[in-house]
Amino acid sequence: MVTQRIYNLGKALFPINRSITGKGTLKSLKLIQKEIPKLKIKKIKSNSKVFDWKIPPEWNVKKAFVKDKFGKKIIDIEVNNLHLVGYSSPVEKKISKKQLLKRIYSIKKQPNAIPYVTSYYKRYWGFCLSYNQKKKIIKKYNDNDKFIVKIDSNYKKNGNLNYGEVILPGKEKKEILISTYICHPSMANNELSGPTVVTFLAKWLSNLSERYYTYRIVFIPETIGSITYLSLNYNEMKQKTISGFNVSCVGDDRSYSYIPSRDGNSISDKIALHVLNWIDPNFVKYSWLDRGSDERQYCAPGIDLPIASIIRTKYGKYPEYHTSLDDLKVVVTPKGLDGGYWAIRRAIEAIERNKNFKVSVLGEPQMGKRGLYPTLSTKKSTAEVKLMMDFISFCDGTASLLQIANKLNVAIWDLYDICDKLEEHNLLIENQ
Repeated sequence: MVTQRIYNLGKALFPINRSITGKGTLKSLKLIQKEIPKLKIKKIKSNSKVFDWKIPPEWNVKKAFVKDKFGKKIIDIEVNNLHLVGYSSPVEKKISKKQLLKRIYSIKKQPNAIPYVTSYYKRYWGFCLSYNQKKKIIKKYNDNDKFIVKIDSNYKKNGNLNYGEVILPGKEKKEILISTYICHPSMANNELSGPTVVTFLAKWLSNLSERYYTYRIVFIPETIGSITYLSLNYNEMKQKTISGFNVSCVGDDRSYSYIPSRDGNSISDKIALHVLNWIDPNFVKYSWLDRGSDERQYCAPGIDLPIASIIRTKYGKYPEYHTSLDDLKVVVTPKGLDGGYWAIRRAIEAIERNKNFKVSVLGEPQMGKRGLYPTLSTKKSTAEVKLMMDFISFCDGTASLLQIANKLNVAIWDLYDICDKLEEHNLLIENQ
C-alpha cells in the first residue's frame, strides 16, 4: 500500500538532523534516492552568488549540550534535534544561569512544545526547550550556579548546498514542476510530508508507460534552495514550465487548502480549484497574500512561473507548526498523507489529460453500431449514456476537458473512461 510506504519513509527520515546545508540533508537525499534511482543529487559551492543572495557556509553539528554543576546534561541535541538553534556557532564555555536563560527559547502558550528556531545568516548560538523544561531550570538552580555549554559545530566556507533533481521526459518538452523542500529537522507535516509524498508521486510518474508532459521534480532547501535552483535554471524553466505545484504540509487529516499563484489564473490554479472542489468542498481558499513557502520564489516578478499549492492544513495555521509537537503520531497520519498524495496526483492526472477534443463526425454519432449504447436500460446506464452524450455535445475543439467538466458539473476524472472509449472508436480527435 503506497500510503504506508510514504509513512514509513517519513519515519526513516524523521530522526535525521537536517538544515539548509550539511550532512543531514545529504543523507536524507540519499535515502530518497533509494526510492527514486533516477534522482540526481547535485551541489553548488558555499558563498556562491545566487540572484540577490549568497549561499551560506555549509553547517554541520556533532554534539550540542548543556551540563549543570553536577555534570548532568540538562539539554542535549541527541534527545531532540530541535533543542539547538539551527546554524548555531561553535562554543565551549562556562556561563551563569542568567546568561544561559537568555539563550534558551520556549513558548509559554505551548508549555510542552520545543520551538524550532534558526539563525542562518547571522552567527549566533542558542538552545530551545519547552516552557515547562525551562521552568524546571529556573526553579532547580541558584542564580550563582554555573553551566557548561558545548556546541561542536562548524562552518565550511568551501562546503556545498545539496539538492535533488529528477527530470522525467514526456512526449512534449513542456514541463510540469513539482517542488518540495528538505531542510527542517524532526517535524512531520511542515517538513517530511512534502518530500515523502513527492517521492512517491515521482515513483508513480516514473512507472507510467507514457507521459504527455515532461516532469521536473526537485527536492531543495526552502528559500535559499529555490533561489539557487532558479538562478541556475530559470531561463529554461520560463520557456518550458506550463504548470506546477509547491508541495508542503500535505500530511495531516484536518483540512485541505489552496494557495494560488501570483497570477491566480494559471492552469495550476484552475486544476487545483477543480480537484479540491470535488474532494473537499469545504477546503480553505487562501490568497496570494497568504503565501509563505517557495511559491514566493517561483512566482516572483521576472520569474513568473505558474506555480500553485495544494496542501492540507496550511503552514502556520495548525498549533503544532514549527515545534516538536509536529510529529508522526498526532499531526501526520497515514490517512492524511493518503489524502495529500491523491489530491496532487489527481491534479497531475488532470493536467496530463486536459486536452481539447473534437467529434470526428458531423451530427450526433451513431452509438449503437459501435456498442456504446447499453442493450439493457437501467437507471445507472441511462445516467452514463446521458453524461457521454452531454460530453460529446461540447466537443467542438474549443473547450478543454477541464472546461467541459466544469460545464457538466462533474469531476474531470469522471470523463476519463468516456474519452478513452470514444477515442478507441475514433470518435474524438485531439484539437492541437
